[in-house]
Amino acid sequence: MPISQALAPAGQEPPVTDPMERVRQALAAKPDGVIEAIAREVGVSTLAVLEAAPEEQRRFIPAERFEALWLELSSWGTVLFIVHTLDIVLECEGSLPVGSFGHGYYNIHGDSPIGGHIKAGNCTRIALVDRQFHGRRSCSVQFFNGAGEAMFKVFVRRDEQRALLADQVARFEALQRDFV
Repeated sequence: MPISQALAPAGQEPPVTDPMERVRQALAAKPDGVIEAIAREVGVSTLAVLEAAPEEQRRFIPAERFEALWLELSSWGTVLFIVHTLDIVLECEGSLPVGSFGHGYYNIHGDSPIGGHIKAGNCTRIALVDRQFHGRRSCSVQFFNGAGEAMFKVFVRRDEQRALLADQVARFEALQRDFV
């Protein structure tokens, strides 16, 4: 059901026009919905929707910690790397290669299908996200640009039974607790 239907006024109530109130209502109506879908329908950034999510579902890390966080994530083994745009949700499993700065990019190359050049200077917020997604716990580290859109996301992987990998969950929870 589209968010607009979930937010349809009951009886004679006037329609909600404040975008952030619409976001809060959408999150309450479908707490495991797709953040990007709510953002598109309401007309706000993905980051704005995430900021409106319950506090226990997200923890923010300063963008200045980009490299230190990347180095930590590179020790996790195979992760799920996602780039979600209007046109594609690209999912790639692999380890995160250790990178280095050069020519305005954080360059990542190695023995992994994940590689390339990240404009790390464009990263303005990093979020540790622990929330339900289609009825299942989902844990991710999301990197946001100045427009409030996700540059990319790194997810804790699942096993063959679709359960989150316990060792990566432990590392993720340690980030939530200790990484500053």
